Amino acid sequence: MGAAEKIVNTPLDQLEDRELIERVLDGEQASYGLLVQRYQSKIFAVAYGVLRHREDAREVSQEVFIKAYRNLPSFRRDSSFYTWIYRITVNLAIDFQRKAHRKRETTFESVKLGPNEISATGPRPMGNPSLVLEEKQLGETIQLAIEQLPADQKTAVILREIQGLSYKEIAETMGCAEGTVMSRLFYARKKLQELLKDVR
Repeated sequence: MGAAEKIVNTPLDQLEDRELIERVLDGEQASYGLLVQRYQSKIFAVAYGVLRHREDAREVSQEVFIKAYRNLPSFRRDSSFYTWIYRITVNLAIDFQRKAHRKRETTFESVKLGPNEISATGPRPMGNPSLVLEEKQLGETIQLAIEQLPADQKTAVILREIQGLSYKEIAETMGCAEGTVMSRLFYARKKLQELLKDVR
């Protein structure tokens, strides 16, 4: 069975990203829908990590997939679609934040991601009420500290600590060298340690 025949006979949801992209470029829009389904929760999580607001993150996520679709012909087949679309997300989220010029105060509880928005989030047992309160307060404190980081450091922390990307993937996403990523994370962690030094 040849490679082309194998792609034809493989169920769409089992195809690699590059194979789906080839189908989209050949005019099969349904294949792009599968790419959207494959990455929408992760893209939302990245946008939300930068913006800290649900509706803004949803708006940016929609814009990401529209922009990615329009620019798909220029996508380099030898690179990862995953990091390419993450880079678009980070850039659009930062642009959105700069244009908005507004800050919203939110609590950790009110912006908790739902299970359909990020697969890593699931039901958790309530446990001891005092411990739950302490964890909530700690989450708020950490988030406030992250918000004080410069944009490039904040993005690096989100991609590494929340999304679990490798240094190489972060470098591709942010359009910089791996050494730059390591430097940004180093200074971000140093700043966070300073900001959180009084937290037990």
